[in-house]
Amino acid sequence: MYIKGIVKRDRKTKNLVNRLEYKDIAIISHRDLDEIAANSLADKKVSCIINTEKTISGKYPNRGPAILMEKNIPIFEVEDIEIFDSIKEGDEIEINDNDIVFMGKKIGKCTYIDHSMIEELTKLGYDNIESELDSFIENTLEYAKREKGLVTGNIEIPKINTNIGERHALVVVRGIDYKRDLITIKSYINEVKPILIGVDGGGDALLEFGFIPDIIIGDMDSVSDDCLLMAKDVIVHAYTDGRAPGLERVKSLGIEPKLFIAPGTSEDIALLLAYENNADLIVAVGTHTNMIDFLEKGRKGMSSTFLVRLKVGGKLVDARGVNKLYSSTFKTKYLVLILIAALIPIFILILINPITKSFLTLLKIRLRLLFGL
Repeated sequence: MYIKGIVKRDRKTKNLVNRLEYKDIAIISHRDLDEIAANSLADKKVSCIINTEKTISGKYPNRGPAILMEKNIPIFEVEDIEIFDSIKEGDEIEINDNDIVFMGKKIGKCTYIDHSMIEELTKLGYDNIESELDSFIENTLEYAKREKGLVTGNIEIPKINTNIGERHALVVVRGIDYKRDLITIKSYINEVKPILIGVDGGGDALLEFGFIPDIIIGDMDSVSDDCLLMAKDVIVHAYTDGRAPGLERVKSLGIEPKLFIAPGTSEDIALLLAYENNADLIVAVGTHTNMIDFLEKGRKGMSSTFLVRLKVGGKLVDARGVNKLYSSTFKTKYLVLILIAALIPIFILILINPITKSFLTLLKIRLRLLFGL
């Protein structure tokens, strides 16, 4: 196999995606590549992926490698992780079979991850899933005991400018199938006009569909400046140890954000924010809800999600995967039936109209005279 292209590299895949261009070679450091990252790389139509970590380790059945294989994007792995630093962004390199070549010199070896390897390691992941689940449950329950204050009134909910009370709230996360789900519920958004809450990049997801988010909440590592400037409320997720990674960035834009100091994930506190502000119904798109989702995010438990959903569950509608339940397809036969249905009352009106009846009677007489009937 021979591939030639310009290198773009980053240890954080979600940061790299914003810089990738058509046919680039993406160098990443991403263990057990997840579905969302794989789809974002595939959307950029890169020539190939070079990973300095195990793309699929067999620890659990991560879905990323299979997605890239389906999109015909080759995956290579390197054992020498120093290759990441020996190639600069913008360098043009070649992959010739198992050799990485720069300026005519071999600078490293790589291994092509083929379909059979992905299948084998995915099967191993499924075999390991029960032991992973056991550990995952233990971690979830242990941390749930520590973090129960999140839902028992020990966490201060920031005051916001947006009035959610008695309205629907839509919480959007850039999770699995979020685009398809947003397309499916677009008519709901247009008709009901819920309060729109974007969790980090979920704000930009709303903008993609022509909706301006009312609230942006998160650590602000994947939302655009334009989106932040449009929102009525910007809430920075601050962790219990005092860290607020996105605070400085938001302030540099001239925005005075509010802090939400809480353990757990940003999507969890987004659901909690909507609930505590008396949302009539909370609709969630793209949220993380199962063990694989959390393992792909590098989390060994889902304590905050477990706790928050215990509290808000009565008002929560999870729209994840709704696109698979319903797809609107308009067939020609439907149009024919609509036309027939529309013509029936017109035909009846014509028949009962006195002028039309007289005309039809005269026409009948003329035809009889003409044909001697």
